[in-house]
Amino acid sequence: MCFVENAKYYYFGVLTSSVHMIWLKTVCGRLKSDFRYSATIVYNNFVWCESTAKEKAAIIATAKNILEVRARYPGSTLADLYDPVAMPADLRKAHELNDKAVMKAYGFRADFTEAEIVGELFKMYQEFDKE
Repeated sequence: MCFVENAKYYYFGVLTSSVHMIWLKTVCGRLKSDFRYSATIVYNNFVWCESTAKEKAAIIATAKNILEVRARYPGSTLADLYDPVAMPADLRKAHELNDKAVMKAYGFRADFTEAEIVGELFKMYQEFDKE
């Protein structure tokens, strides 16, 4: 299990976003078809954007909303909640709003494809790696 001790809502919002999930799918290892999340490969190499205070506030709000929606389903496991077919509509919407807030903070257009997101993240990584 992977967790970030004493994490803030902002980090939760970014780490549960499609931006981070696309990065994860691109750089992580796999065991069979399961992702192997590694702090040294996935997390430590993930490029965090330079968010403004307004962008951070938006991500914090959407992250809190995800947790509030999850709390509406106390008898459900995360596997139940994130079943691609049976995911509650309000939880899907909460994640869509979070994705929009994170995409905006990264300066990505809402219609970016996964390939475009990966390309931009690698450009950011190359710039970061030069420093």
